[in-house]
Amino acid sequence: MISILSILPLAVSFVVTLLCVPYWIRRARKAELVGRDMHKSDRRTVAEIGGVPVLVGFLAGAFTYIAITTFYLNIVSVNYKIFAILTTLLLVALIGLIDDILGWKIGLRQWQKPALTLFAALPLMVVNAGYSEIGLPFLGNVQLSYLYPLFFIPLGIVGASNGFNMIGGYNGLEAGMGALILSTLGLIAYLSGQGWLAILALCMVAAVVAFLLFNWYPARIFPGNSFTYFVGALIACVAIMGNMEKLALLMFIPYLIEFMLKARGFMQKESFAQLLFDGTLALPYDKWYGIEHISISFLKSVFSKATEVSVVLLILFFEFIICIIAFLIYYFSIGIF
Repeated sequence: MISILSILPLAVSFVVTLLCVPYWIRRARKAELVGRDMHKSDRRTVAEIGGVPVLVGFLAGAFTYIAITTFYLNIVSVNYKIFAILTTLLLVALIGLIDDILGWKIGLRQWQKPALTLFAALPLMVVNAGYSEIGLPFLGNVQLSYLYPLFFIPLGIVGASNGFNMIGGYNGLEAGMGALILSTLGLIAYLSGQGWLAILALCMVAAVVAFLLFNWYPARIFPGNSFTYFVGALIACVAIMGNMEKLALLMFIPYLIEFMLKARGFMQKESFAQLLFDGTLALPYDKWYGIEHISISFLKSVFSKATEVSVVLLILFFEFIICIIAFLIYYFSIGIF
C-alpha cells in the first residue's frame, strides 16, 4: 500500500537533486569541468560530471527511507542489503568519476573499466545477494549455489554498469533510458511484494527526473560516466535482489544492439552524428555504428530530417515499448522467463 512514508524518500531525492544540480553547474563551470555539445552549431560548452548531484539526491532519499524503517517502522531486516547496494553504487560512481576527471579522450582504458567495476560487485557477493535458483528452458529450475555470487553477480554488475554507458552523447538520452528501465523494475518490485527495493529504484528515478530538467535539450549539464556507471549498476542491483535478471536483460536489448554495432567498428567509432548547417543531423559514416545512427536513418527516411530531440525521442520510445513488453511478461506470467 502506498503511503506518505513511501513517497517521502522519493520527494527528498527529487528536491535535493533539483537544488544540487544548479549549484553543481555553477561550480563545474568555475572549475572548468565543461565539455562541448557536439550537436549544437555554436559548439557551446556544458557543465559535466552530472552524476555527482544525482548521486547526492539519490543517497538523501535512500537514507531517508532507512531512517523511516529504522526509527519509525522498526524494520531493519533489509538494511544490510540496502547498504550492500549503496556500497556497490559508491564504488562504481568513484570509478566513473575518475574516468570523467581524466577526460573523455584520456580516461580509463577499455579493459580497465570492467576490471575496476568487478571489485564493485564485492559488497553484493559477500552478502550472497539475490536468488541462486534460476529457471532454464528445457531444464527447469537449476540451483547455481555458490556459482551465482561468485560469477553471475559480478557479471551482472560489470555488464550493466559498462553496458549502460554505451548509449549516450545526445541531450536527455542517458537520463531518459535510466528513468524508463528503473521505473519498470521498480513497479515490478512493488507488485512482487519487495517494497524496499521498489523505493530504492524509484528514489533514483526521482533524482534522474530532476536531473533531466537540466539535461533535456538544450542541455545545461551532461551526465558523464559518474552518472551512467552507477545508474547501470543500480539496474543490476535491483534485478539481482528482485530476481528480475532476465527481465532486465530484455530491457537491455538496445544496449546489446549498440554493443554489436560498436563491435563492427572495433569499438573505435563514436555514436555522434554529423551536424548539418540547418541544425539537423546526418550519418557520420557509411555504416551504422550505434543505435543512434539507426534512429537517424529511420527519421530521415520517414520525415526527411533528423534532429537531436527526435533521435532521442525515437530511442526512448523503442525502450518504452520493450519495457511494456517486459512488464506484460511479468504481469501475465507467460512463463518464458
